[in-house]
Amino acid sequence: MSTTTDRPTPLAARATAPAARPAKARGRDETGPLAKALMHGALILASLIALFPVAWILYVSLGPDKTDYLHPGEILDKMTLSNYSTVLFDTDFFSWFGNAFLVSGVTTVFGVLIAASTGYAVSRMRFPGHRPLMWSLLVTQMFPIAVLIVPMYTILSQLDLLDSYLGLMLVYSTTTVPYCAWLLKGYFDTIPVEIDEAGRVDGLTPFGTFWRLVLPLARPGLAVAAFYSFLTAWAEVAFASTFMLSSDKYTLAVGLQTFVSEHDAQWNLMAATAVLIAIPSSVLFYLVQRHLVTGLTAGASKS
Repeated sequence: MSTTTDRPTPLAARATAPAARPAKARGRDETGPLAKALMHGALILASLIALFPVAWILYVSLGPDKTDYLHPGEILDKMTLSNYSTVLFDTDFFSWFGNAFLVSGVTTVFGVLIAASTGYAVSRMRFPGHRPLMWSLLVTQMFPIAVLIVPMYTILSQLDLLDSYLGLMLVYSTTTVPYCAWLLKGYFDTIPVEIDEAGRVDGLTPFGTFWRLVLPLARPGLAVAAFYSFLTAWAEVAFASTFMLSSDKYTLAVGLQTFVSEHDAQWNLMAATAVLIAIPSSVLFYLVQRHLVTGLTAGASKS
């Protein structure tokens, strides 16, 4: 007697076999391992290049002699903080610091208020000449400092504002207000107009709407504008060294130049002073860093 075995047909075999999973396609925005490695390597290299000058200044500031920068390897054997004690207690550092903080603080407050009101007016109101106003602010940013020093010196001399904090604050404001006005105008464009309408329904004046409703929503943009204004006044040298004539009114950046004379340069003290100058700006950056990205990119995708 013969036995027969039923064998599945090829079609049945294919029907019962588990289906192979298709390979996952790489998305358009996804990058491969090699691309990621190259990108991270490039970012690390860029970070090292950016941090090297800061680390070098800090390292040179620990050398006790003014010529230690010529022999950096010898600093490791004689590191000291004597340069910092000399700058803090044997120079007019605290006077320079107070002058710089006064000028930078007032410039920041005044510049941000003027820039915020200008940006809000251009963003919300359509008055005659609002477009030429913004373009004129942009054009003022195109002139280099070397071109502006002479006419500004003449204007301040005629107004009797040379060698005065007020004159220096006004000069710095002419630099910070145009940029900050453009920055804040783009941020105000992202705030819904319905908020202004709700304020008017509640009986607020236009200024009341701006002050009580819009400004609190514009904190990231205001933080960026304040940070830019402070740094512009804090680290500026050309205007301050030209318009401030009295040694008791020197700012930090101008006081730093006193370590360099015609025949001598105390590089160790300059390095220590530069590190001390960077501390307040670093603290301010830490305080506003969470607002910087939002404030700088606001309005970029506004149609």
